[in-house]
Amino acid sequence: MLAINHAEYVGDYRIHLSFNDGRQGIADLEKTLFHDKRPIFSDLKKKSNFRAFKVDHGTIVWPNELDLAPEYLFYLVFKEDDNYREQFRQWGYESAG
Repeated sequence: MLAINHAEYVGDYRIHLSFNDGRQGIADLEKTLFHDKRPIFSDLKKKSNFRAFKVDHGTIVWPNELDLAPEYLFYLVFKEDDNYREQFRQWGYESAG
């Protein structure tokens, strides 16, 4: 099961993530925060709130109890890597074709 072992704020809405499979990279969450209109995301638009995440139960969690699936975060980090296209389709983050 995919999980996050370590997360570090690197600036703006970007977080450096280390996954339990040894892979690591930077997830840019700006589009997620500003395009998703659900109220739970609005608090995190303030960078001081965004930076307040912690790693808990294998993913990142904010004080407002928002957490994001580690698979989604993995997708954000590696979405340009063609080696993961099929996996991203299976997870529902990309469509076939």
